[in-house]
Amino acid sequence: MQHLLVLFMLFTFIHNPQPEKGWGIFYLYVYLHTLKEEIMLKKSCLLLVILIVSLLASCSADTKTDANHSGKKTISIGWPLDIGPLNPHTYLPNQMTAQAMVYESLVEYNDDGTISPKLAEKWKVSDDQTTYTFYLREGVKYSDGSIFNADNVIRNFNAILENRKAHSWMGMVKHIDYVKKIDDYTVALKLDEPYYPVLNELAFVRPFRFLGDAGFPKNDATSKGIKTAVGTGPWALKEYKKDRYAIFKRNDNYWGEKPKVDEVKIKIIPDSESIALAFENQELDLIYGRGIVSLDNYTYLKDSGNYETAISEPLSTQALLFNTQSGPLQQLKVRQAIHYAINKQSLVSTVTHGTEKVADTLFWDAIPYADIDLKALKFDSKKAKSLLNEAGWKLENGQTIRTKDGQKLELDLTYIATDAIQKPMAEMIQGELAKVGIKLNIKGTDVMVGLHQLMNDETDINFWRTNGPPTDPHNFINESATPNASGVYEAKRGLAEAKDLNKKVQQVLVSTDEAKRSQLYKEILTTMHDEALFYPISYETNNVIYQKSMQKFVPRASEYDIPYTIMDFKK
Repeated sequence: MQHLLVLFMLFTFIHNPQPEKGWGIFYLYVYLHTLKEEIMLKKSCLLLVILIVSLLASCSADTKTDANHSGKKTISIGWPLDIGPLNPHTYLPNQMTAQAMVYESLVEYNDDGTISPKLAEKWKVSDDQTTYTFYLREGVKYSDGSIFNADNVIRNFNAILENRKAHSWMGMVKHIDYVKKIDDYTVALKLDEPYYPVLNELAFVRPFRFLGDAGFPKNDATSKGIKTAVGTGPWALKEYKKDRYAIFKRNDNYWGEKPKVDEVKIKIIPDSESIALAFENQELDLIYGRGIVSLDNYTYLKDSGNYETAISEPLSTQALLFNTQSGPLQQLKVRQAIHYAINKQSLVSTVTHGTEKVADTLFWDAIPYADIDLKALKFDSKKAKSLLNEAGWKLENGQTIRTKDGQKLELDLTYIATDAIQKPMAEMIQGELAKVGIKLNIKGTDVMVGLHQLMNDETDINFWRTNGPPTDPHNFINESATPNASGVYEAKRGLAEAKDLNKKVQQVLVSTDEAKRSQLYKEILTTMHDEALFYPISYETNNVIYQKSMQKFVPRASEYDIPYTIMDFKK
């Protein structure tokens, strides 16, 4: 009877393995404990134990154990959003991390800021820099075995440009005149005028990636959907359950280095706490990316010593953007004083738990054109107080807030209310500025509300971040040149150099002289740095934590391209 009872409980556990797994193990323990003498004496009970253990070993269809039982090496990762329809030419709900697994670009952006060949083996740029000729890699096949060639490239470009308005955020799109076939493995991209960031924008994860012919819908209107996800990338979609999981298998037709594992399973887990719990329960092999789990959970898992961790090179930069149009921040010395007043190292270490790197300049050195000699304004509270005194803001006896001509030194800072990092940073900055006599009022709001307030001269300081590679710094320059949602154009209006800056940013994107372009970038970035238009806080990174069963690997400095191909388990 006891045997039948345990077998019934075990049967229930096997068919409902999560989260009842713990109860199944408990039942097993109780049973073995009460029958230990009988087990030692009876071979039949020993066989029963072997049967139970075997069933437990293969109990969960959602665990890595099951994947190994099937004979395949499978990496499991948690992700908060469904992967979407995997359309390479459209945006949300498509997840860029999944698009990057299936589809490839003509060229690739590297972590050091250089551009290297991908589906194009090489390229040539005309003397007037308006024609880019790409020599395609021969022998490349799509996951369905079809051929990648010039006809397919033209078909993809035409489909993308039919929906040109949706891609207008990308500067290159408005400059494309036409794309034509030279021969079966050569295409020419013609611009209406020079636009130097062409290669950077072609390297981006969307929309200029390539869909196999079998994936094209009627009239090639990919903007309305695709038939099937067929790409040249290292992975092909094998199985998909919306809002539950997606399994990608190794593309055996892949032209490049084959992935080391057979499959990648992306489990859709909307809640960050649940992702951390699933990882701790060994249902996931790794957590990869910024903001996938809370920093508290990341730190807890890291400090446990039970897992491997890694941090990528910097991605984007988190900063404060100062409004120079009116108020105290019109004064350079006040802006500089804020730089000196904040202990940035303590701020970043405390709030990000060491997962981000202190930023002294708007872009880190590996960003193109950003490797220039700029003097960092390091924490020095005495220097901050001295600058404020020089600017006429005095701290009278018994007062905690500086005044000038009867006006208090009071500033407003807006942060994104839902951002787990910006709020505690705002609170720490508020405390640091109070020490030097600046009253900082902080308010959480929607991201667009804060930017519009800054653009309309309704707030003094706003949290701001760069776009990150491969679109920096040219996207930043684009944004600072004309009025738009970023707020940079308006924020710099109070600078004496504002008109000169606008002129230079208009020139740099169409410059055909590399030396002149480098000089323009140097002048623009130096002026913004010296004028303390921004307060750089930290370089954001990809935070990775993975099971000790996996081999060590280096995460990429990309928000979207997870390097599954180099990942493997220890032997």
